[in-house]
Amino acid sequence: MNDPLFRTLSLMRGPELKNRLLLAPLTNQQSEVDGTASQADFDWIERVARGGYSMIMACAANVQENGKTFKNQLGIWNDDQLPGLRRMADIIRKHGAVSSIQLHHGGFRAGFNLKDGKSVGPSDNLTYNARGLTRTEVHQLRDDFIGAACRAKKAGFDGAEVHGAFGWILSQFLSFTLNQRTDEYGGSRENRARLIIEIIEGIRRECGQDFQIGLRLSFERYGMDFEDILYVARTCLAEELIDYLDLAPWDVRFTLENGAFAGKRAIDVFADLPRGRVKLGASGKLMNADDARMVLEAGLDFVMIGRAAILETDFPEKIKKNPHHASPSLPVTEAYLRKNGLSNDFINYMRHWDSFVSD
Repeated sequence: MNDPLFRTLSLMRGPELKNRLLLAPLTNQQSEVDGTASQADFDWIERVARGGYSMIMACAANVQENGKTFKNQLGIWNDDQLPGLRRMADIIRKHGAVSSIQLHHGGFRAGFNLKDGKSVGPSDNLTYNARGLTRTEVHQLRDDFIGAACRAKKAGFDGAEVHGAFGWILSQFLSFTLNQRTDEYGGSRENRARLIIEIIEGIRRECGQDFQIGLRLSFERYGMDFEDILYVARTCLAEELIDYLDLAPWDVRFTLENGAFAGKRAIDVFADLPRGRVKLGASGKLMNADDARMVLEAGLDFVMIGRAAILETDFPEKIKKNPHHASPSLPVTEAYLRKNGLSNDFINYMRHWDSFVSD
């Protein structure tokens, strides 16, 4: 097949991807209260794993009990969660896809499992009723991200993605507005990026050379500075610390309005960076086959499919049959989503997305 979307892709480590269409990590709020995987998780993974994606990335899984950000969020912070994680990885492998899981901590924005009523982050924050982590706690957070990756490997996942996007705890550390620390994890750009780099280096050290490591970055809202994000990307690409960089703008067409790159699409800025053997991909309102190809034409290596997968779990298979396939128009009915395999909890979560579910 000549379609660039269906060319294979080799990462630096681990198994080859059968095409360039990867399933984005999708929050669904359908796991058990204790963070163990539910039957709804298994049913959903089974459905998307049959859909033709080259990599299935399980939803954001919290790495510490106090990092839980979504009701009924999947957990990867203790060994009781291993059997369910193992079953998810087994399902993905059975259908011939590469498996990954996203490692997450909500930081200031974590609203569950808070023992003293306060969330935690890089420094005290009254807006979020949050307290700053001690230096010892920062090291524990780092070690728990690394430990979660080890748990993912033990469960049989081919890799894990470090979630440094969307204003969660790692991007809070990177933010010059949210991070007011005065130790080696605050102040300079290098210091604010230190926790992300230490986590990635620790995962590589503990999980070995065959384990695939991804990093997700975004660059809008939550006190983020584009140059800070670019610094992390440059470091990870130049030193080949990761196997793939997953860019997550709200819209892949996002154009920078100020600074040195004003007028350029963000994905074009990243595509121009030297990246050695690291692969680069993006998500962001990619609702048809032609838009997905546009990402590859911009010089990126793969496409992360999110909303389109919620609407059609077999989006890649539909593109195989129709090279110009487009997703159904929004909003869609609850009955439509249920037919596409979404649980009641997943559908209720989608109601929070503007104009996604019709009344």
